[in-house]
Amino acid sequence: MIRAFDAFSLPLLRWLDPEDSHRLAIQGLKLLPSARSRPDDAKLAVRAFGLNFPNPIGMAAGFDKNAEVPDPLLRLGFGFVEIGTVTPNPQTGNPRPRLFRLERDEAVVNRMGFNNDGADAVLRRLAARAHLGGIVGVNVGANKDSPDRVADYVKLIEMFAPVASYFTVNVSSPNTPGLRDLQAAAALDDLLAKVIDARERVREKAGDSPVLLKIAPDLSLTELDDVVHIARSRRVDGMIVANTTLARPPTLREQARAKEQGGLSGRPLFRLSTRMVAETYVRAEGAFALVGVGGIDTGGAALTKIRAGASLIQLYSSLVYKGLGLIDSIKRDLASTLLRTGRDQLSEIVGADAATITAEDWPV
Repeated sequence: MIRAFDAFSLPLLRWLDPEDSHRLAIQGLKLLPSARSRPDDAKLAVRAFGLNFPNPIGMAAGFDKNAEVPDPLLRLGFGFVEIGTVTPNPQTGNPRPRLFRLERDEAVVNRMGFNNDGADAVLRRLAARAHLGGIVGVNVGANKDSPDRVADYVKLIEMFAPVASYFTVNVSSPNTPGLRDLQAAAALDDLLAKVIDARERVREKAGDSPVLLKIAPDLSLTELDDVVHIARSRRVDGMIVANTTLARPPTLREQARAKEQGGLSGRPLFRLSTRMVAETYVRAEGAFALVGVGGIDTGGAALTKIRAGASLIQLYSSLVYKGLGLIDSIKRDLASTLLRTGRDQLSEIVGADAATITAEDWPV
């Protein structure tokens, strides 16, 4: 069914304006039948951040910004879904056009700007589906015009703790002016201290709420040293590596479209984001698990990201070009790799190539 759906929908969706096609995809998912997806191969199960994931493939934040379709996405075979980015107040984001396809590069540039319905509306949707289960994380951010961005994050932790499987603290979007400044050592330490304190305050009523930190792939290794040190000292539960990049590789074919302001995602991000996964993995020294994001469009790419140090992976841009069939394709490839190599769990190969990858020349 998914193969037939992809064959029909992909040409149509790519013919439309990117943001219009995204809206159409959300509406289409709302019509998806409520039949359960078939169980995953037990070998694909992953335990991370105190949670049990049926498989390692997640829908990255940015697709379902307003928690409209987490359950249809889970039924399509994702092991988890991350909604958002959510801000305390509704936000329109940057002016359109703000989303651009680089077709020949299988890439996307976006400058959306945290457009979302606001915390109250998203909270109502998540509360209404809480009884359905499944792992649904909440990616949280600050309003563009907020006088106190740290307070925005704290407020969202307190609001969503009862309904969030985990939180992602997003300080790495390039599309909110000044947001990435929160990755600087002193600012990040203050932010994470207050976020973790808020999590602890609501733990008794809301239960455990793992906190993950999402970073940019554009950090220098010195900056990464600081970020990982602070994440470890503040005892965050994991990191997501990485968000979109401001860099524009010289190998891009769509050079004119690539000049659009915003973050680049998709296939051209794969090598840089994978290197950052490996660099983060060796610095974390097992203190927490990593989620690898960026350019995963085949089972082989997923395997590379896992061997670089990711316990879990997330997709988004590749679905624009490969369709929903990519989810099952990656799962089949991962399961067959485990069978062929005599492994029982993916955890046995997490980080196997990290040291080798960090010794390579820096990706251009």
